[in-house]
Amino acid sequence: MNREIHTPQTPKHQEQPSHETQTHKNPKKPITLLPLIFLIYFEVSGGPYGEEPAVAAAGPLLAIIGFLVFPFIWSIPEALVTAELSTAYPNTNAGYVIWASSAFGPFWGSLMGSWKYLSGVINNAAYPVLCADYLKRVLPHAFADGYRRDLAITGSTILLSFLNYTGLTVVGYAAVALGVVSLMPFLIMVGFALPKVRPKRWVSMGDKGVKKDWRLYFNTLFWNLNYWDNASTLAGEVERPQKTVPKALLLAGLLTCLGYLLPLFAATGALEVPQEDWYSGFLADAAGMIAGNWLKIWVEVGAVLSGIGLYEAQLSSCAYQMIGMAELGLVPKWFASRSKWFGTPWLAILLSTAITLAVSFMSFENIIASANFLYSLGMLLEFSSFIRIRYKYPTMKRPYRVPMRIPGLIIMCLVPTGFLIFVMVIGSWVVYVISAGLTALGVAMYFAMGYCRSRGLLKFIKEELVVKETRLNHRINNFIRIETLLYQRFLKLFEVVFYGL
Repeated sequence: MNREIHTPQTPKHQEQPSHETQTHKNPKKPITLLPLIFLIYFEVSGGPYGEEPAVAAAGPLLAIIGFLVFPFIWSIPEALVTAELSTAYPNTNAGYVIWASSAFGPFWGSLMGSWKYLSGVINNAAYPVLCADYLKRVLPHAFADGYRRDLAITGSTILLSFLNYTGLTVVGYAAVALGVVSLMPFLIMVGFALPKVRPKRWVSMGDKGVKKDWRLYFNTLFWNLNYWDNASTLAGEVERPQKTVPKALLLAGLLTCLGYLLPLFAATGALEVPQEDWYSGFLADAAGMIAGNWLKIWVEVGAVLSGIGLYEAQLSSCAYQMIGMAELGLVPKWFASRSKWFGTPWLAILLSTAITLAVSFMSFENIIASANFLYSLGMLLEFSSFIRIRYKYPTMKRPYRVPMRIPGLIIMCLVPTGFLIFVMVIGSWVVYVISAGLTALGVAMYFAMGYCRSRGLLKFIKEELVVKETRLNHRINNFIRIETLLYQRFLKLFEVVFYGL
C-alpha cells in the first residue's frame, strides 16, 4: 500500500486528511462536551470500584500514594499525547492507528490497531464478570457459580451490546446518568466518614511485617488509570474535536482522580480492618460499616451501573476504531458499514461482542493482565509515534500543542515507558503466551489483508477511492481529447472557408 495514503498531513501543504470527507456521510456529530467527559471517565475509571486490591496488595498508605502519584507519571503524559495528536488529526476515528501509520507506515498502524483493539475487547470481558460478582453479593442464589453465572454473563453482554448499537447519543447521555448515580453513594460515604477519620489508620497496615504483592499492586494501578487515548477513536463523532477533546480530557482527569482518592481516604481512615479484607468489592462493605446497610446496597447497585458504563464506553471505542481502520484500508470496507437506523458500526459491534464473550470465561486476573500487556505494547508504539510525528512534521497544524520541545517530550515519555516495561516484565507465562499469540495474529492479519487486496478477494475503501479517481481521470482525459478534436476540426473548417473565399 502506498504510504502516502497514511500520511494525511504534510509539512508543505498542511492539508486535512484525504479521508476526512469519508468519515461522516452524516454531518451531524452526536458527541458534545458533557457526554465526552463521561465517556472518557468510563473508558479510564468508572469510579473507585476495583481499587480495593491495591490496599490488599500493599496497604492503605502505598495505595493512597499510588493513586496520588501514578496520575502524574502515567495518566497526564498519556492524556497530553492524546490531546495533541487528536487535534492534529481531527474528524477521524482512526486515532492512534493513524498516528502510528503516519509515523512509521501502514504495517505499524495495523499492528497498533490489533494491539489496542484486542486489549480493548479483552478488557471489556472484565465488566460483565464484575457485575456478576457484585450481583452475587445481593442475590447469591440467582448468580451462583456454574451455569447460572455463565448465563448471567452472556445475557448481560448481549444486552449491553444492543444498547451500544442504539447510538452514541444514547450511550453518551446514558454515561452521564450512570456516572452521577454511581458516584453519589461515595460522596455520601465520605460525608459520613469525615468525623470518624483517624490519619494514623492510613499507615497502620504499612509495617514491614505486611507482605507486599507488587504484581497485583502495579497491575491494579495500571488497570484503573489507563485507556486515556481511547478518546481518539471517537474524535470523528465529536462536535468541534479540536476544542472539545482537550477540555474533556482535563475535566475527566479531575473527576477520575477525585473519584479514586476521596473514597480511599475516607474508608481507610474511618475503618480499622485487616489488610486481607480489602478484596474486590470491599468498598460496599465499608459503606455499610460507615453509614448503614442502605448505603452498602446503593454502592453495590452503583458498581453494576459503573460496569455498564465501562462496557459501553470501551465497546464504543473498539467499534469506532474499526471504522477508522477501514477508512485507512487496513481492514475490509464492511467494518465501515453503519446501521441505517442508528448510524452505528453494527458489524464492528458484533465482532467485538463475539470476542468479548469468547474470553469472558477466563479468570479475572488473566483477563486484566493480558489486556494490560497488549495495551503496554501499543502504548510503547504510541509514545514513539508521538515523538516521530513531532520530528517528522514540525509545522503540522496542532490546535493543542504540548508546550515542550522534542528533548522535553522524550523525557516526559521516558517515565511512563519505564513503567510500561516494568508491567510487562512482571507478567506471568500465561500472559506472555496469550500476548505473543495475539501479536502473531495481528502480523498475520496485515499480510493476509495485503494478499486479499492484491487478489481482489475483499473490497477496501482506499481501493475504491483509487478506482473512482482513475475513472474520473479517464473521463477528464476523454473530454480533453474530444475538445481537442473538435477544436482541430473547427480550425480545418475555418481554413477551408477562409481560403475558399
